[in-house]
Amino acid sequence: MRIGIVVAMGKELELLKPMLENMRVSNTGGISFYCGSIGKHKIAAMQCGIGKVNAAMGTMKMIDTYNPELIINTGVAGGMNSKVNVMDMVVGSQVCYHDVWCGFNESNVQGQVQGLPLYFEGAEKVIELLPKQDGVHCGLIVSGDQFIDSIEQVEAIRAQFPEALAVDMESGAIAQVCHIMNTPFVSMRAISDSPGAGHDNTRQFNDFWTEAPAQTLAFVKELLLKLR
Repeated sequence: MRIGIVVAMGKELELLKPMLENMRVSNTGGISFYCGSIGKHKIAAMQCGIGKVNAAMGTMKMIDTYNPELIINTGVAGGMNSKVNVMDMVVGSQVCYHDVWCGFNESNVQGQVQGLPLYFEGAEKVIELLPKQDGVHCGLIVSGDQFIDSIEQVEAIRAQFPEALAVDMESGAIAQVCHIMNTPFVSMRAISDSPGAGHDNTRQFNDFWTEAPAQTLAFVKELLLKLR
């Protein structure tokens, strides 16, 4: 299977590259793609940059260049639920925006881009392979162009999406592009911090990178080895 993997930050990419066998770098349109294999799958990985616009542009470039049969977005996210702890993995059975409002309309709700579904569904063929174990969660990931670092922000998002497990800045845009382009998509995020749980989750986020072992994102590799 041809699989595209999209990450936002260089730190995430550095954790990802060791997973690729026989890795080579291809530069297309100013973007570096890291190509190799995981098991029987052909992989193209890229760093899109932070935020929704970067994520959408990178995903479209990935689809145009490699025509993947599946796109995976991986990296880190903030925990939005008390049962989700730092270092846990959250896989998005659904993804939506928490910061979109297209105005009052009988067909629009908070978080929905007019004309598109509120929730973008995660790829079932991946989700059905998830191990049933502590530290692995499957549910709603919400996205927006904000680093969530206060109790007030967390409570505002939970008021609209009480079932949210994690919050990030890219999954929604990647999911939207994949929906439009009819490309299966799933987001897999390692929880780096717990917004609102303490007074300094920015420090918690930064400490994650020095404390987290490289095998955190190896979860993705283990899952791909099961995928046919």
